[in-house]
Amino acid sequence: MNIEEIRLYCLAKPYTTESMPFGDDTLVFKAGGKMFLLANLEGPLRLNIKASPENVIGYQERYPEAIPAYHMSKVHWVSIDVELCNDTHRLRSWIDDSYQLIIDSLPRKTKQELGISS
Repeated sequence: MNIEEIRLYCLAKPYTTESMPFGDDTLVFKAGGKMFLLANLEGPLRLNIKASPENVIGYQERYPEAIPAYHMSKVHWVSIDVELCNDTHRLRSWIDDSYQLIIDSLPRKTKQELGISS
């Protein structure tokens, strides 16, 4: 996947916004105001995605494209080197899981405001 495919995939998810709060080199996707994916726009394409602590460890043990998250909690985030990931299905699954973790963690009030049933 390239950055535009990733961008369109993320934006197709309900309640998702994109912004560049950290400068022109990092694209951030949020659901309900909480980050679920960061993508660098300079150099090799890497994504930071949210994951359960068990999955962070598991991804890094099983997949060479999964490395400790850059500038993020190493417990809840993992970086994915997209150029090393030749499995689009797996990459989409990781993005889906990251998104769902954020949606599930939203406060009840935010879910109500967005019309998300718990």
